[in-house]
Amino acid sequence: MTKVKELVQKGNYEELWQMCCGFIDLSMDEFMSIQERLLLEQIRLMEKSKLGIKIMRGASPTTVEEFREQIPFTTYEDYCPELLERQEDTLPAKTVRWTHTSGKSGKYRYKWMPIPEGAWDEMANLMCAASIFATCRKKGEVRPLPTKFLYATANAPYTTGVIAYELEEEFGYRFFPPLDESGELTFLERLEKGINMSLSEGIDGIYGFTNILVAIGERIKSGSGNVKISTLLSDPKALLRILRAVIKSKLARRPMLPRDLWKLKGMVCGGADSVIFRHRIKDMWGVYPLDIYASTEALIVAMQTWDYEGMTFNPRMNFMEFIPESEYFRWQQDNSYEMKTVLLDEVQAGEIYELVITNLHGGPLARYRTGDMIKIEALRNEKLNINIPQMSFHRRADDVIFLGNLFRLTETVIWRAIENAGVQYADWTARKEVFEGSPVLRIYLELKEGYTAVEEELETEIYEQIKKLNDGFIHNFDDIGSMEELFDLHPIRVTLLPGSAFQNYAARKQAEGADLAQLKPPRINPSDEILSLLVTGIETVSEAEVTVNNKAILDK
Repeated sequence: MTKVKELVQKGNYEELWQMCCGFIDLSMDEFMSIQERLLLEQIRLMEKSKLGIKIMRGASPTTVEEFREQIPFTTYEDYCPELLERQEDTLPAKTVRWTHTSGKSGKYRYKWMPIPEGAWDEMANLMCAASIFATCRKKGEVRPLPTKFLYATANAPYTTGVIAYELEEEFGYRFFPPLDESGELTFLERLEKGINMSLSEGIDGIYGFTNILVAIGERIKSGSGNVKISTLLSDPKALLRILRAVIKSKLARRPMLPRDLWKLKGMVCGGADSVIFRHRIKDMWGVYPLDIYASTEALIVAMQTWDYEGMTFNPRMNFMEFIPESEYFRWQQDNSYEMKTVLLDEVQAGEIYELVITNLHGGPLARYRTGDMIKIEALRNEKLNINIPQMSFHRRADDVIFLGNLFRLTETVIWRAIENAGVQYADWTARKEVFEGSPVLRIYLELKEGYTAVEEELETEIYEQIKKLNDGFIHNFDDIGSMEELFDLHPIRVTLLPGSAFQNYAARKQAEGADLAQLKPPRINPSDEILSLLVTGIETVSEAEVTVNNKAILDK
């Protein structure tokens, strides 16, 4: 029996809070001291492993400063083939479980990551902390935790599924449907079975992605999620629950909502788009989702507390460094530039950083660039007197666009889809936007002269091509058909640009003195300023201001 499970069963809530939630009471000096101690322990483990020796290139740093000076930044490719082939004999510590996330288009289907025993135990503590924060109303309060959960996320070996197995093993949580039955079902079958079981057995918690919870809520609200009468007649408990929910909604003079069916103690969720859906979820389900910032490579980095505002970092899962956005931009212009990092006690409120992690407890990654840009919302939580910087997920640093945990799209995939759709285009750029309350990929497209098309038809054609390009990188769920049935999916939007939009943009930039590399806007995630110039058109630049070496320059 684990220490956390023992404390829960004995009702020793004061010690439980301190063990799992005590990191929010650390001073900044205490936080950094823990980071330093665990990093030095990690270095010693890496020095004894084949993969660690490879990554550290024979260096043997003895201080945090030496580590940051001597060890270069890494990406997943640096850990291949060891991690791809799951070569456990090369790792710094014994692996408890392997987990994966989607890989890189054209290179590998999945990115595999080991979870060592120390990280597994730490993750249990942090998931317990999340459950406590999702149910408490003040510091030190431990209310009865949820024990029955609707399971609305990806299966193992995706990380969310692996964590679910840990919650089941460590705390005896029940998931609907049961985890050992989920693997054989499509996502929609799994979700429908989970909802039916939840109607019969009742649930007091949710474990899932926020966009899926919104879709469930919309189906219940519209009546399209109704179960068959024959099913209800054979399950009087479910029938009674629905009848009570109908009465509640009728008295309130509104459609039925999930909160009429179930009274939740709390909800722990994740996903890059959580901030978009949080208020809709509160309205539908009756509680705010407690947001966790986690990934397959880093596991749990930060989480919200009971005020549901910024997320608080924890010091024991990864050693963290931060690349300032200004450094990242310099590196974008010149990849030979050596970016400088700051530590958590050096970040500035309002600034944006790329997160760099070194796994602790024997994990494999060292100075690993996550590709996530996070924003420091504040240096402390004034309301709750937490002396640790507060963060939010801002965007991806690379060319990856996440759409509601369903799609991970790159420039290459988008480009191939446009080409395969047979679109005759002059140029394009794309970014993630929120449209009618949902995240979408907005493609700004300039057609070739003389070619005409309708935006709605282009949206459909490009989306169909994106689905055909699935190679394990694009979809987080293999059964995209289930997603289309659950959601009213319209993830691609097209805006047609005026003729010569990109040519005029290049002319304007050259007139402003931009060098050759800056004459075209970025393919992925252009700024509002760039889009305003493209969408509204740019006044023609006179020959006196600039001479554009037309095709030669624009082609480059």
